[in-house]
Amino acid sequence: MWVSQTSFVIRLLATFVAGLVAALGMPPQGFAIATVLSLAVLFALFPLVATPKQGAVSGWAFATGYFAVSLRWIVEPFQIDAAVYGWMAPFALALLAAGLALFWGLAGWGAARFTRTPAPRIVALVIAIGLAEFARAYVFTGFPWAGLAQVWIDTGIIQSLAAVGPHGLAMLTLLLAAGLGALAHHWRAGLALGLPAICLLAVMIFRITPIPPYDPETRPVVRIVQPNAPQDEKWDPEKWQVFFWRQVDATRAGETRPDLIVWPETAIPQLVNHAEETLAIVAEAAAGVPVVIGMQRADARSYFNTMIVLGNDGVVGPIYDKHHLVPFGEYMPFPGLFQNLGIRALAQRAETGYSAGAGPTILDLGKAGRALAMICYEAVFPQHARLRGDRPDFLMQITNDAWFGTYAGPQQHLAQAQMRAIEQGLPLVRAANTGVSAMIDTRGRIVDQLPLGVHGHLDAALPPAGPVTLYSRTGDWLVFILLIASAVFFRWFVRIRDFD
Repeated sequence: MWVSQTSFVIRLLATFVAGLVAALGMPPQGFAIATVLSLAVLFALFPLVATPKQGAVSGWAFATGYFAVSLRWIVEPFQIDAAVYGWMAPFALALLAAGLALFWGLAGWGAARFTRTPAPRIVALVIAIGLAEFARAYVFTGFPWAGLAQVWIDTGIIQSLAAVGPHGLAMLTLLLAAGLGALAHHWRAGLALGLPAICLLAVMIFRITPIPPYDPETRPVVRIVQPNAPQDEKWDPEKWQVFFWRQVDATRAGETRPDLIVWPETAIPQLVNHAEETLAIVAEAAAGVPVVIGMQRADARSYFNTMIVLGNDGVVGPIYDKHHLVPFGEYMPFPGLFQNLGIRALAQRAETGYSAGAGPTILDLGKAGRALAMICYEAVFPQHARLRGDRPDFLMQITNDAWFGTYAGPQQHLAQAQMRAIEQGLPLVRAANTGVSAMIDTRGRIVDQLPLGVHGHLDAALPPAGPVTLYSRTGDWLVFILLIASAVFFRWFVRIRDFD
């Protein structure tokens, strides 16, 4: 075809532009078809690379464009204190996008290294990207944000998460795109790749277990509080009490009392250790209802980003310390080096940053039931919403999305919370400082919400838990084992057929 006559530089530019367009599938745009068609361009052009090095550069270029647009919200935290950190914003976005793209670059190198004809090379790239996305999700603490499964959040296809999880849905997305891309080389190869993906997606969508009907009047009521405190004001000694009293008033509001009240992450800018009088005010306003509050606490050596449960007597009950911290946000890798450079973590409140908690924790919240606690970033990781052998009644995320701006970041974070609910077949309570706060059912649907940029509260009936999902039983292991087996079989197959 005529494309094969173009130079590698032109094809590389087209690949990079395709990556930029692929990001339009991410919320808030949600154009999933743009992601599929852009990936198809990558698969159509990839068989034309001449060397493994060109394969690596092609994979890297596509992913750099994709991550640069998908993760554009990463510049927002640097604008909170722009005089100090603003200069870092473009470098942070460029380095993050280019760094994450190295996983796809390695995938491109491997696919080009071990195959040379179009159809096998496309299949090799599907498997290699699938493995690269696993590595991105787990290596160096992992960063699975902007995973390919997320583009389906506003479609029925997202329900397949209950069966195969985000990596399984990503693989089906890659197969679908690969089928379209392979049509540029051979129609049989295109059908062989694309049709199985379409059939599997259709089967999973139509076999999703329906939500049993329930009477909201019989369900526990959760009050979700949203103070809408801008990040550059919430720690200001002259302003934080405005946001505190907003939350107290929301807690006290109404004659009918809920069964649980949830405040967002770092809702009170005091250490738990020294907040007795403040917490007594909250307990009085709650009038016997347990209140979940995001705060910070300290022990002899460490500081923690914490979720506490305040009892009706004003005494702090169960606590949960965030265990998956944000690198460069809540702690600094190689702290000695960065301290010498005068750089510290953006969200930390202590010189050394936060310390990690012991691990996932289920909190007993009385009439509301038992909740698996997650703080902010932890809801990005599917494995943190799954506890083997101990299933909670619901998931609960408190977060401070004021760090992420008012556009793409909060919307993408919300979408990932919806995905966790689908994967586990559990409802999810989400309290966000500036929004979006929401009650989410087991199908990932938003039952009720407080939008971005408003303060107030909502009382929502907690939907019942659904049946145990296949993904909640297997986690990522099933898809990972299938990927490894596919890689081994494919390598054997291309060798005996002399495709490499």
